[in-house]
Amino acid sequence: MAERRAFGSVRVRVTALAGLAVLAVLVIASMLLVVRQRAALVEELDTSLEADAERLAATIEATGALPALDDDDERVVAVATGSGELLTVSPDVGDGGLGVPADGEGQMTIDGEAHRVASSDVDLGRSDEGLVYVAGSLEGVDESVAELTRSLLWIVPAASLLLGAVVWLMVGRTLRPVEQIRAEVDAIGVRELDRRVPEPPGNDEIARLAATMNTMLARLERSTQRQQRFTADASHELRTPLARMRAELEVDDRDPVRADVAATRRSQLEEIGALQRMIEDLLVLARADADAPTRRIEPVDLDDIVLDEARSYAATAVSVDVSAVSAAQVVGDPGQLRRVVRNLLDNAHRHASSLVTITLAERDLTAELTMADDGPGVPVERRAEVFERFSRLDEARSGGPGRSGLGLAIVHDVVDNHGGAVAVDDAPHGGARFTVTLPTNGRG
Repeated sequence: MAERRAFGSVRVRVTALAGLAVLAVLVIASMLLVVRQRAALVEELDTSLEADAERLAATIEATGALPALDDDDERVVAVATGSGELLTVSPDVGDGGLGVPADGEGQMTIDGEAHRVASSDVDLGRSDEGLVYVAGSLEGVDESVAELTRSLLWIVPAASLLLGAVVWLMVGRTLRPVEQIRAEVDAIGVRELDRRVPEPPGNDEIARLAATMNTMLARLERSTQRQQRFTADASHELRTPLARMRAELEVDDRDPVRADVAATRRSQLEEIGALQRMIEDLLVLARADADAPTRRIEPVDLDDIVLDEARSYAATAVSVDVSAVSAAQVVGDPGQLRRVVRNLLDNAHRHASSLVTITLAERDLTAELTMADDGPGVPVERRAEVFERFSRLDEARSGGPGRSGLGLAIVHDVVDNHGGAVAVDDAPHGGARFTVTLPTNGRG
């Protein structure tokens, strides 16, 4: 497993690919270099042979005699008549003869050895035209090309290995911070979410990766802490009504004669109703924490929901003023938006002395809903706390019996999931005013 993981590492793959790519490029370049070198040497030899042939032809024309040829010449020389009859030829030409090309130029074979040949016209006298042939061996060219090939046979692999070693070191140095990040993340447990990965200097991809990992760890830490607090608070809030229910039943059980069964039943039903509402609220918050999508997304007439919810408080001692409610349509989940209006209205009604004022209007592509009461209000320094779960600021704005302190937390999470915002400030009547803004064209 470790061996397979090693060969599957980025460092090995990058080094292997870089080495193979460089090797392929160098091999192709070497082949082209060898071909070009041979062509250049042959071209140089041809130029030298042409110059020798012209010089020899000029000498014959000037002296009127054929040149004396011996075995020590580096060139093979032959003079022939226009009809092709050889007048003289170098003595080192063996029995194989002189295989001159038909056009007198190019490559020929002398005694089985490759030669390049060049020719020049010569005046032999008596109106007889002839040709002077000068041939040079390709042995020097072949030796030079062979030497170059032998050099490239060790230079190319050595260069590929050297580059591979450089790539190996550079990739290892580049990936070292990644390995440190991986090792640190691997060592972080549920109880160590306060740890962070090392962030290398600069603003390259690895530095941004480390910063992103630390941001993610911070989110996980906040989420875990919030979940732990939520679980502890929920356990406490669920345990309290259950303890009251058990105490009532135990009292009745100890003294059945004096027990008020009807009162106990009513109390139990109230506690069960409160538990049911709390569980529903907890489910809503759990879905919000999981970033679950809203059940339905559709146009919602927010003014219809506000007026419908306000009618349920018509027979109470607290007046609900909806005269400033105008048409406003948003896009979202109608059930969740109704819960927002209901929770805000319930909160305002419980804390109001005599009046709750609701306003609703569309402004700049947003719908603005305000819910104001004439109650005790919320202190400035504690306004952020009202949206925390299980929050109870004081007796005047406490949840009271059957109240869990989750209503405004639900308002905050639902509004946030719909791309809006909620805030609290002072109402014109001296109480608290909650303001909700929602985009009219859907989630912002």
